[in-house]
Amino acid sequence: MHASQYLLLALSMFTCCDTSVGSDVSFGPNTFSDLLSALTDIGYSKAEALPVPRLPLSEAKTNYSTSLCAAACNFLGTILPNITSQPGSASYVGQEANYWSNQQAETLPSCRVQPQSALDVSASLLVTKFFRCLFAVKSGGHAAFAGASNIQAGLTLDLASLNIFHVSEDRTLTQVGAGNRWGEVYSQLDPLQLSVIGGRVAGIGVGGLTLGGGISFFSGRHGWACDNVRNYQVVLADASVVEVNEQSFPELYFALRGGGNNFGIVTRFDLETFPQGDMWGGMRDYPITANASLLTGLYNFANNAPSDPDAALIVAFVYYEGEYLANTDIEYAKPVVNPPIFNELMAVESLTSTMRITNLTDLVEELNVVNPSGFREIYTTATFRNDLNLQSKILEIFVSEVSGIKDAEGLLPALVFQPITKDIISYFGENGGNALGIAESDGPLILIDISFRWSNSVDDDRIIAAANHALGQSVALAKSLNLDYKYIYQNYASQGQDVFAGYGAANQRRLIDISKKYDPAQVFQRLQPGYFKLSN
Repeated sequence: MHASQYLLLALSMFTCCDTSVGSDVSFGPNTFSDLLSALTDIGYSKAEALPVPRLPLSEAKTNYSTSLCAAACNFLGTILPNITSQPGSASYVGQEANYWSNQQAETLPSCRVQPQSALDVSASLLVTKFFRCLFAVKSGGHAAFAGASNIQAGLTLDLASLNIFHVSEDRTLTQVGAGNRWGEVYSQLDPLQLSVIGGRVAGIGVGGLTLGGGISFFSGRHGWACDNVRNYQVVLADASVVEVNEQSFPELYFALRGGGNNFGIVTRFDLETFPQGDMWGGMRDYPITANASLLTGLYNFANNAPSDPDAALIVAFVYYEGEYLANTDIEYAKPVVNPPIFNELMAVESLTSTMRITNLTDLVEELNVVNPSGFREIYTTATFRNDLNLQSKILEIFVSEVSGIKDAEGLLPALVFQPITKDIISYFGENGGNALGIAESDGPLILIDISFRWSNSVDDDRIIAAANHALGQSVALAKSLNLDYKYIYQNYASQGQDVFAGYGAANQRRLIDISKKYDPAQVFQRLQPGYFKLSN
């Protein structure tokens, strides 16, 4: 029996198909011979000799979607045996361990594929479409919630081996594979006295951060990561591999600058590159009694930052080992100790300090230490107008919510404030503009990240509820004071937050239209359900 007949037989016998896929939707290839022809066309010359895969109908009686993915995984194990890992294998177990949050690591796909090239990604996508197997794509695996870059009983494409790194002869462009992590990138650029706009924690992946926006220590002078990609190599929904830039595909280029995983699988980022030597920075810890001085310093920094675009600031409040503490992460892009922009904050007496002149790699490794893997995690976020009273009230809300969950094992809750300054926003409109929908006239803004980490799954519900309640109260307060703002930062958003509505109605509609143009069957909406999807 032909493979497509097995699929049709299963569809006729069972009605348990995943409604997000839809039995009336054709993703192509539609027949097994079409699949083999498509694989042969992209360079898999032995595909024509492959046997017809068998769909285990006995399994389909209990779980249709799982059996389709099992068939897809078996077939991929035939055509890509060296990069397809089945459950129980050493490679499968090792890849599952490379997630930041336990919720992601505990998610178990039917198989994992670790492509070595964009064509491997293309072949894998053809197979998942033929078998209608739900899939996920992982770059660094640093998202908090289950299903973001892993998928239960589906197929996970792990891009870790797509780790190309190449600096152009004129030193203005760096090609970076989507499987790289930022610490790996910087460790190769620092000896060259060069840098790019990327993440501030060494273990975060290039792909997810850049597609979601991407805040950098150098954003005051260059904008966010999505504003500094000259070209993307992308596998589109039809499995073609294309180079996307402002000239070749201007609509896709716009969409990829903040549009997440909705338009294709990005396999390489070509990043604008600039001279960068040593810098000054580090972390300072304070007693919670310094909160008023630190929030005042944050408020003033947000307003004054355009006077010195080399400066970057994070202010956080945490509950750790029975007490509340405050923390700043202060960075300056030049090797200058105590630049005047930080005078107010540096005047606040600290308990500890790691401030020093060093390189970017050292600074992102420091932040990596305080963001360890192996815990349960939730991030949730909102953006507000810069207002000192509001920030003080949000801290009070945070403390109140944490008080009810202090007994949770391994608890480390944090409230993090980060300014989105006018100088940062000024870059959002360059090269056709990004998709985020933030205007320079709206700044400065304050981005908050409510981040809770804990150890035991029995505490999931109450901790997630506390984080969401803290955010809900903060948003309600901001609205009552007319200080709310629509934008939701994708890289800090929690499952269920409407990220793309926060980009504004016009940008959201534009992204949906671009998605339908380049992905008419909506492969990346229906077959890749994880992370944040466009609303249709």
